[in-house]
Amino acid sequence: MLKILLPLFVMLSLVLQSTSLLAAPKKDLDPDWDHFSVEQKISVDHQAWQVFLDTYLHTDTTQQTFLAYGNVNKEGKENLDRYLSYLTELNPPSLTKEQQMPYWINLYNAKTVQLILDHYPTKSITKLGKRWLGFGPWDDKILTINDRELSLNDVEHRILRPIYNDPRIHYVVNCASFSCPNLAAQAFTLDNTQLLLEQSAKDYINHSRGVMLKDSGSKLMLSSIYDWYLVDFGNNDTELLDHLKQYANPELAAQLNTFSGSISYDYDWSLNEHE
Repeated sequence: MLKILLPLFVMLSLVLQSTSLLAAPKKDLDPDWDHFSVEQKISVDHQAWQVFLDTYLHTDTTQQTFLAYGNVNKEGKENLDRYLSYLTELNPPSLTKEQQMPYWINLYNAKTVQLILDHYPTKSITKLGKRWLGFGPWDDKILTINDRELSLNDVEHRILRPIYNDPRIHYVVNCASFSCPNLAAQAFTLDNTQLLLEQSAKDYINHSRGVMLKDSGSKLMLSSIYDWYLVDFGNNDTELLDHLKQYANPELAAQLNTFSGSISYDYDWSLNEHE
């Protein structure tokens, strides 16, 4: 009987993992976080995150970034831990709406890196997570802010996406995977967030893991992000293409402008590791 049930459990696990990808979280505002200071009362210091990025983040010749997880020493881990403790001890509603965007983006990315380091070596973030049949750590309650337990999905889908309604959010929250948009080489701040949002969109759309035309331009391979979160990029393929053209370089934009073939999607979950 055990020999019969074991393969069934394995098959069920694979089906559930596949389903979890197809059922990407929707925007669902958590009203507890929809509060902002009307004026800037305090400054948020993201310099510790910048030092970490300067030390361990590498950019290849295609402008894709990779993190040297294996090189992060004890001091680097402790400094990252202190930075995350500093962020979680702040009271986000005491910040302006403009301050909160870089706060949540940096928090998400730094926590993701910490998760990888806590379980390193690993081949993929999808191997992490507390749930036996889960797919990755995104639903785990791993942050505590104002006595509220939050998950990475809470930060992305119940705070950032519904509050800012900006599709560029998808280009700046990093999932530690090869196909993910870059982990930005600069910490997000009040002064540079809009510039980094624009640059991150351009970097991803003009890289083959984001957008790639194949077979003499008759087929379009896109990152699965555009499939999972189409609602954020447009109501249909035409509006999605309009979004892509907005950030594409002139050559790619011209190709997309005349494209009328088939669209497929792909995603590589292997670790975004610099070796």
